[in-house]
Amino acid sequence: MRPIDGMSVLITGGGSGLGAGAAKHFADRGARVTISGRRADKVRDVAESIGERCATVVGDVTVAADRTAMIDAAVAHGNGRLDVLVNNAGNMYRGPLGTLDEQSLIDVFHSNVIAGMMLTQSALPHLEASQGAVIFIGSVHSQRAFPGASPYAATKGAVETLTGVLAAELGSKGVRVSCVRPGGVFTEINQRAGLFDDATAFERLQGLASAHALGRIGTADEIAEAIEYLARAEWTTGAVMTVDGGLGLGVTNA
Repeated sequence: MRPIDGMSVLITGGGSGLGAGAAKHFADRGARVTISGRRADKVRDVAESIGERCATVVGDVTVAADRTAMIDAAVAHGNGRLDVLVNNAGNMYRGPLGTLDEQSLIDVFHSNVIAGMMLTQSALPHLEASQGAVIFIGSVHSQRAFPGASPYAATKGAVETLTGVLAAELGSKGVRVSCVRPGGVFTEINQRAGLFDDATAFERLQGLASAHALGRIGTADEIAEAIEYLARAEWTTGAVMTVDGGLGLGVTNA
């Protein structure tokens, strides 16, 4: 396993949820973490709560110039290197098939799939130099069908397939590519999509606790543990690691 102390890590969507949790997890273990996000106040607050091991860059992963700024900031904060890219940024779009809008579908594929591909492309020279790793964030939506979630589920299915193809393509360069597939963990993604306020979103997610084989929803730190393993494991690539409390198994606890 590669040492985490001193590792240079770029995490997109680091202003809340899984990204913020991963940033704290890595920084607490000695990594130099750079987080990006569109909301300056959110990324600033996360960085301030972590301390000097966390740097920030405000930007949108769907904008080419912003992606370049993210890579440059991470390399600078990482003392000239980048070891790990965590493609966590994404958006939610959902609704019954008959209500879906074409441009909104294009937008969610851009943010959830295409942007991560292009950011990985930009990071590749640095990841080759460090023999580093790329971690995508998938979703239990690719394993368990939730009616009305076809746009989001389709993007996450694409991400998981992309993981395998890029792992095969980049393995000869020494770059490992894997994916974490989370279950129910409370994040802001539904609220940002305008679906629910915080209290309603949390209540709805807690209502899924019994659908997890282990009887509860997960935490951001439990997902961060999986991200850390994939970042450090030197003979693991092309993996899609399910960390979902058994939600994808389709069982229901009484």
